[in-house]
Amino acid sequence: MTTTIRRCGVDDLPQIFSIINDAAQAYRDVIPPDRWHEPYMALDELTQEIHCGVEFWGCESGGRLVGVMGIQDRGEVTLIRHAYVQTAHRRRGIGEKLLKQLEAMAAKPILIGTWSAAEWAIRFYEKNGYRLLSRPETERLLRKYWSIPERQIETSVVLANPRWPS
Repeated sequence: MTTTIRRCGVDDLPQIFSIINDAAQAYRDVIPPDRWHEPYMALDELTQEIHCGVEFWGCESGGRLVGVMGIQDRGEVTLIRHAYVQTAHRRRGIGEKLLKQLEAMAAKPILIGTWSAAEWAIRFYEKNGYRLLSRPETERLLRKYWSIPERQIETSVVLANPRWPS
């Protein structure tokens, strides 16, 4: 089945919400229990992320969104945020297609934050040319570019694309 990558609009909010919370089930029993909640991302949190500048792009297959990924301009860097593929559609290249689309839109260094325990996500980004940053640099960048709780900073990593200085 062919896929199309497109910018998501307000009408896509219910599907984005559904995809994120379906795909995030992979985190259950992997991330620290104090960071897990149902739904993983509440609708008001998703709306707030969009209000704060996260622009979602989606992969459509058969007329339905099956994956989403956000991009956020943070001044001197671009962040890739909230990358999720519906469980039933994983391992079909959807995440990579979305990532390549967003990379093509970004002229600045790209940073990606994820849970340190999400080894599959880290491997995915490394396979796509990103490198893990040091613990001190990770903590500094998470505090500078993300608005997340201290506990999440303690349990997250940051990966950078080749444009990020070594």
